[in-house]
Amino acid sequence: MRHLSDTEIIESIKRGNSSDFSLLINRYKDRAFSLLRRILKNELDAEEALQDSFLKAFNGLKDFRKDAQFSTWLYKIVFNTGLTVLSSKKRKIEQEMSSIDEEFDLGNYDNEIYATTENVRQYILKMVDKLPVRGALVVILFYMDGLSLNEISQVMGTSLVNTKVLLHRSRNALKDLLLKHNYQEEML
Repeated sequence: MRHLSDTEIIESIKRGNSSDFSLLINRYKDRAFSLLRRILKNELDAEEALQDSFLKAFNGLKDFRKDAQFSTWLYKIVFNTGLTVLSSKKRKIEQEMSSIDEEFDLGNYDNEIYATTENVRQYILKMVDKLPVRGALVVILFYMDGLSLNEISQVMGTSLVNTKVLLHRSRNALKDLLLKHNYQEEML
């Protein structure tokens, strides 16, 4: 069986083969769940938000325009669903969500993360989790998911310039965290 493109699957769904949506779910569920888990910092909340996101995507598929990639459109839904869940739980995230000029509070982080981490990737991901939500997301979307800055700006609803600034600040904050924990050899 040949690998179907997102567009081919969407056209099939629009023709009435709604079960084909499972192909899109299987293709994007891991990355979407990872993104939600980073936003919500809770697996159960992330699972619920993931289901809501796919339901919103399925219901909105008839309005999907092909001027953007399906993955970018879906990530925007996932991102917005995650933010909605955060605000409904009334978590104190104003500092993290306030603006592109957010300050990165590196705080006092213990060295337990470094001591209990098994590999470089896991360690880096744990340090990324210490960044503010938007900072962590831009790093994950750019480096892990391979989205372009333009796609990230669409997902996050920010201008391209603000996305570049946020990525730059997030890199610097991550670098500061790594330097603070004396973990330079692999990343820097």
